[in-house]
Amino acid sequence: MPYPEEWVSPAREELVKIGVRELKTAAEVDEAFAKRGVTTLVVVNSICGCAAGSARPAIADALSSGPVPDELTSVFAGQDLEATERAREYFRPQPPSSPSVALMHDGKLVFMLHRQQIEGRDPASISKALKEAFAMYCA
Repeated sequence: MPYPEEWVSPAREELVKIGVRELKTAAEVDEAFAKRGVTTLVVVNSICGCAAGSARPAIADALSSGPVPDELTSVFAGQDLEATERAREYFRPQPPSSPSVALMHDGKLVFMLHRQQIEGRDPASISKALKEAFAMYCA
């Protein structure tokens, strides 16, 4: 059962404020991933503490300089169920993970940072990993 929207909206807004577009339906996910010749960041957002304390600050930092993905998107685990399920279909064979950060190129997964690679790490080290992936796939 989804959390009340008043609990979730600050987590949504934190990403929207830095230019991330929310995908709330399977059709929106399909449309975003159908674009060719672009890299797409996909944040599987979450209300958990590691999303708030580590993942979202790291994403903001990683997007602040250097090469960045062409498209910035998110789905919200436990909230936008249809969109999250569809995004995870594109991530296969990777297991579901929230929060997580995926990088798509031409609709194919090229990089993924799972919850276990986020939880317990500081934002600077997560940002560094994201910047390395951006340098490899977005330059």
